[in-house]
Amino acid sequence: MNKCLLAVLTLLISLLSPGLGLAQSAAPATPPAPSLAPPPALAAPMLSAGAAPAAAAPAAPAPAPAAAPAPAAEPAAAAAAPVDTADLAKRVADLEGYVNNVAPADLKTTKVPGPGPGHNGWMMVCAALVLFMTLPGLALFYGGLVREKNVLSVMAQCLGLAGIVTVMWWAFGYSMAFAPGSPFMGGMDFALLAGVDAKPNGAYSAWVSQNVFSMYQLMFAIITPALVVGAIAERMKYSAIMLFLGLWMVVVYFPLAHMVWGADGFMNGVWNKDAGIKAIDFAGGTVVHMSSGWSALVLAIIVGKRKGFGTENFAPHSLVLTMIGTGMLWVGWYGFNAGSAVAADGVAAAAFTSTTLAAAVGGLAWAGTEWVTRGKPTVLGFCSGIVGGLVVITPAAGFVTPSAGVIIGVLAGVVPFLACTKLKNALGYDDALDTFGVHAVGGTLGAFVTGIFATPDINPNLNTFLKDIVGKTLWVEQLKAMGLTLVLSVVGTIVLANVVKAVVGLRPSVESEETGLDLTDHGERGYHT
Repeated sequence: MNKCLLAVLTLLISLLSPGLGLAQSAAPATPPAPSLAPPPALAAPMLSAGAAPAAAAPAAPAPAPAAAPAPAAEPAAAAAAPVDTADLAKRVADLEGYVNNVAPADLKTTKVPGPGPGHNGWMMVCAALVLFMTLPGLALFYGGLVREKNVLSVMAQCLGLAGIVTVMWWAFGYSMAFAPGSPFMGGMDFALLAGVDAKPNGAYSAWVSQNVFSMYQLMFAIITPALVVGAIAERMKYSAIMLFLGLWMVVVYFPLAHMVWGADGFMNGVWNKDAGIKAIDFAGGTVVHMSSGWSALVLAIIVGKRKGFGTENFAPHSLVLTMIGTGMLWVGWYGFNAGSAVAADGVAAAAFTSTTLAAAVGGLAWAGTEWVTRGKPTVLGFCSGIVGGLVVITPAAGFVTPSAGVIIGVLAGVVPFLACTKLKNALGYDDALDTFGVHAVGGTLGAFVTGIFATPDINPNLNTFLKDIVGKTLWVEQLKAMGLTLVLSVVGTIVLANVVKAVVGLRPSVESEETGLDLTDHGERGYHT
């Protein structure tokens, strides 16, 4: 096939002008100087439509002198120079690599050394979609679930984290997560985003600019601590939340992101042949959902229950806001999951498909379970099931078949439902917005079933270093990764929560909690009646 393609391209080039067919640079060839002789069709005099007719002569005009002979035609263009078939083959191979998301064989001699516009454009869109998940998606989702007097407080927490995490990411966070270093932590090569420019970092993508990749990963870093907010909503001081989550990013998130996604990470089974734990996590089951969910539960226990928990009505003040936020989260999650392919390719398409199926089935399964056990399917049930489906499919999205996505959706609708109702009531903890029940339980479930359903038929990268365990003992490696994630999240949270408690305190006064954090922390009201 390649020989036929070369033959066709060679024929086309030989038929075109030398300046077009043999151009070697981006600058256009200098066009030849125009001929001063009129073309043959214009040699005879013509009257323009607007010209005045000549005056009549009284007598026959004398014969006009013979026209000067037209200059001889320019010599025929020189025959096209012979085509360098080796160079042409190289160019075709580079283009095939770009289309198929395969790195060029030789970066020093490639004719396509820079970022690929299609892949780059896709990743910029995905970065915007992931930010859309937090602002305004998660802010509206959580905002609708709290009481009216606290709606602005959770939105302010999301906004504050977006700013703080971005500054940390620029200063050292991206470097800690993705620079070369130890298996547990990146070095400081990319501190202040030094060297993070439009050129791709081949350790993560051959065709996406590293600055685009870094901004895409920033959006993951923003939403992860924002998820924690749901467990301690309505009862933790703004200063305490910001301080705790800023420290948490350094102790828990950045190291975990490096271990799972860093090129030399301890748990990066797909790309690090020397990984200590040969696990897989496509888009953040351990890094995002397990870490935030388990930390949220521990923090909620340390902070304590809301005043009036168990006796007062804590029903959501606006399921309309929650419904709107759910839709935004679902849309944004395509950037989260499909974007984690870091290319507009077949793996991204598989992730897009499984994400859609798991979300839809999760919503149906949760609401259906409510219908069977409680007599009515609720809007909150649909919303919770959709988010549950998105959470559980996250670590598996680019590794599993559509049918596996459906099975995962069913599990996501039933298991987190039981955690948010039966388990929560049995243990009595105050997980205000069910961060633990959805994200910790869902993320843990997703990490495990990824080890069961992952197949190289969907993602051939699984054959790079894991071909001997995929479909066999990969689930064991997943259990190891889940255990390490849980320990880091729980221990880190216990230590940091007690440090923050000693420095600034965790809770507002009883009076402030009763008044509402919108007024006491921010001096504003969400609604004026």
